Amino acid sequence: MAPKAPLPSGRPLGADAHVPSPSGVDGTDATEVSEAWAEVAYGHDTKYDYGPHDAVLRSARWFTAPKAAAERSYRPASGAGNEWNTWAGHRAWTTVDVSADDDADGPADTAVLAYRALFVEGTAHGRDGWTGTGPRASVYLKLTRAGDGRPWRISEVETVEAATPPSPPASSSPSPVSSTSSSSATTPS
Repeated sequence: MAPKAPLPSGRPLGADAHVPSPSGVDGTDATEVSEAWAEVAYGHDTKYDYGPHDAVLRSARWFTAPKAAAERSYRPASGAGNEWNTWAGHRAWTTVDVSADDDADGPADTAVLAYRALFVEGTAHGRDGWTGTGPRASVYLKLTRAGDGRPWRISEVETVEAATPPSPPASSSPSPVSSTSSSSATTPS
């Protein structure tokens, strides 16, 4: 079996690109770094991006050097899927709400190691006026830094994508069962 050809990275962003670019992020705050990363990593613009990985590459500024190198060398082996195709059909971009899962289940921060759990809930906005469900996931991050007061960097990412509910089947006529049962009903005499 021949290997699949990798998909190319996205096109350079134009002036009309709808991608987040958070500013003023306090690099010494692990939560701020995590939330800014998620906003960018899930901020897609299908006019410019070939797939979700393009946004991950834009978020690489918050990765450790080894994690950034691994993401830059990664090439998706297949297309981005049905949800992406729907967004692309509308030339959509996504916006996300990021919230912390602060149920205190994770390990306590140390001077050089922190873990964060986030919920990502997004909306897709089509350039044609369409609005739909955007990215939805639970994301678990491991952050490291060289020492107290130094900037946090993300060294590991684990993602659990939310299931996409199936679309109801299209139906243009009543089912034969309901037609038959209503026509064969009798009234008592």
